[in-house]
Amino acid sequence: MKNPLNVKSEIGKLNTVLLHRPGKELENLVPDCLDRLLFDDIPYLENAIKEHDEFARIFNENGVEVIYLEDLASEAIANGKVREKFIDDFLDESSVVGEGSRETIKEYFDSLSNSELVDKMMAGIRKTEIKNHKIHSLSDMLDCDYPFILDPMPNLYFTRDPFAIVGNGVCINHMRTETRNRETLFAKYIFEYHPKFKDVDIPIWYNRDERYSIEGGDILILNNEVMAVGISQRTDSAAIEKFARNILWSDSGFKTVLAFDIPKKRAFMHLDTVFTMIDYNKFTIHPEIEGPLTVFSITKSVHGKEKLSIEKEESELEDILMKYLKLDKVSLIRCGGGNIVDAAREQWNDGSNTLAIAPGEVIVYGRNYITNRILEDNGIIVHRLDSSELVRGRGGPRCMSMPFSREDI
Repeated sequence: MKNPLNVKSEIGKLNTVLLHRPGKELENLVPDCLDRLLFDDIPYLENAIKEHDEFARIFNENGVEVIYLEDLASEAIANGKVREKFIDDFLDESSVVGEGSRETIKEYFDSLSNSELVDKMMAGIRKTEIKNHKIHSLSDMLDCDYPFILDPMPNLYFTRDPFAIVGNGVCINHMRTETRNRETLFAKYIFEYHPKFKDVDIPIWYNRDERYSIEGGDILILNNEVMAVGISQRTDSAAIEKFARNILWSDSGFKTVLAFDIPKKRAFMHLDTVFTMIDYNKFTIHPEIEGPLTVFSITKSVHGKEKLSIEKEESELEDILMKYLKLDKVSLIRCGGGNIVDAAREQWNDGSNTLAIAPGEVIVYGRNYITNRILEDNGIIVHRLDSSELVRGRGGPRCMSMPFSREDI
């Protein structure tokens, strides 16, 4: 069976993209849990769905096939034994240890179809939804005032992070937080059991059971030989080294991993929140990362199999990109035009987090009007997505999408 995965750039014409349509998990966000669930605000679900459907429409109107995480996950567990194992794994990773809670949830799950099961796993379960919640253990009694028997997964509409398609393989990530690490279980079952993937030899560049964390928003594929990975608040240097060793010593064609050391704070959560590629030599950036930057160039070592050569260099972003992408000139398009106030405001609303659907053609949030106007002044085709609700999750169009297939450039 032909491998359906092919992503060897950030800008090649997009053929297939994975999304997750926001669901009831957003209505299970409550103020007391926002920090733990990595949200600053509570989106209004009805409008968030409308905005997300508009996002999908932009793809469809530009010839991009949209597939949904929830559909692939439910199709992957069609076999009864696989479904049963999936439920057990999910409860283990959800830290459901109380005997009464676990028994109650499994009985509830048994009454659901596969699609209902996946939706409910994503949405979480309120204790009020289950009338006969059994309290059999000490852990159940200690949690008796907590409103959920199973926590929601509100970050799922940011499909970029739990796994990343790189070349013809996949990086199934180990997420930094317990809140998000459950999301990667869907990827595990999709690639092991879904009919589209289970009989295909798909390389796994990094796996979710590794010790160190890496997240998809930190992985940018600059061309078919060079990628950038952020050493960030969410991605460890040790994970990048393991990922680089696996991919550089494969037949993937990638020759260099550039590890960008970026500030470890929420405004710079992932590399793609401050830096995205939009054309062969054009990039959006948040002015604060312009330079000088510390970047580590990782390549194959000549001193033995699976050994790496790592070189540190401190230089301006422009110079690093020209050197490694073999370009005579690059254009850095600053969020908010570089103005300290406009840049900060539009960066907060993901002005630098663009998604290229073809060279020089991007999807952006319409609210970042200064950055969008500058993009158009630089010859970029801009598709504006209205957002008052999706943006509350602090992620833009790139964060909300996972390309499965792009045309080579």
